[in-house]
Amino acid sequence: MTIKSIKNVKLNGKRVLLRLDINSDIINNKISSFERLDNAIKTLKYLKNKKAITVILAHQSRPGEKDFTSLKMHSNYLNKKIKIKFVNDIIGNNAINVIKILKPGEILLLENIRNLKEELKPHAKYSKKLTKYFDIYVNDAFSVSHRNHASLVDFPGLLPSYIGLNFEKELNAINKLRVKNALFILAGAKPEDNVKILKNNKVLTGGLFSHLCLIAKGYNLGKENKLIKKDLKLIPKIKPRLKNIILPLDVVILKNNKREEIKINQLPVNYNIYDIGKETIKLYIKHIKKAKAIYVKGPLGMYEDKRFSLGTKLIFKAVASSKAFSIMFGGNTIDALDKFKIDKNKINHISLSGGALLTYLAGEKLPGLEALKRN
Repeated sequence: MTIKSIKNVKLNGKRVLLRLDINSDIINNKISSFERLDNAIKTLKYLKNKKAITVILAHQSRPGEKDFTSLKMHSNYLNKKIKIKFVNDIIGNNAINVIKILKPGEILLLENIRNLKEELKPHAKYSKKLTKYFDIYVNDAFSVSHRNHASLVDFPGLLPSYIGLNFEKELNAINKLRVKNALFILAGAKPEDNVKILKNNKVLTGGLFSHLCLIAKGYNLGKENKLIKKDLKLIPKIKPRLKNIILPLDVVILKNNKREEIKINQLPVNYNIYDIGKETIKLYIKHIKKAKAIYVKGPLGMYEDKRFSLGTKLIFKAVASSKAFSIMFGGNTIDALDKFKIDKNKINHISLSGGALLTYLAGEKLPGLEALKRN
């Protein structure tokens, strides 16, 4: 079933409820990565130029996390690029009163949608309350469409619905580059997302995910075990799929305040692990040179620290130099590309999605996408 784009609808004077993903890294109460915010501006400018009346639903982190905060700072950043209003409310009188008086071409950002407990599941009461103030719904948040949350799955059943410019670009790129027997380089945060893709794909591992895979293989890491305790529940899911996983040959620790490489058979050690070693880098590059398609999620070590940046730097450069079709995704991945001044034009597609993209590539259904199909 074809999903319609906002390019296929007349927007002049239409009241548009727009779901964006502007969830950003926040350090010391300040936004530290702006990629998702910058991407959102493309769709916002399109809607503004078409004289739509736009109201944005978006989130930042989730309750209980350190970076769960107001979207006020997000609105301040967006306002430097495109005029935007903000209201510290979602479905109360303050929000509704502002929504009612918006004029064509104006944009309003509502407060963090995850302040509403009912947002984290479908069939929320607030969805029907908001619906009556809008003509259409637009999902431009592919990166969170693997979540079965109200702002993603409720509105397509209540309003004529479309995908935004970024969502459309994401789908087109992924479908175009979908190749069997691809090579996956899986690292970064959220190792639970990586497990989905392990079925029949060759996988190179880095970061936290490589540590979990080593434990699944029977290695005792030592001190590192304590840091990844909360993720050990993934081991039973990883074990049956180890035949597809290529493990590191060596890793990097910090000893006497210096980078030191140790072989895997030297584990366990009373030090934390921060990067893959040079033997592993050589092994991974051999696989990269043979690949027809490469998907990369996340840096392979603590790339922000020069002492532990070698793995990420050399592997990312190898991907950029390869002849394979390549997709690289995740906020930290993009940050690392910038840090090491790797030419992004050499990557076929750069995505801000992580879990949603892996879920899609694994052949699983995305609730947000399925809701749009039903519409």
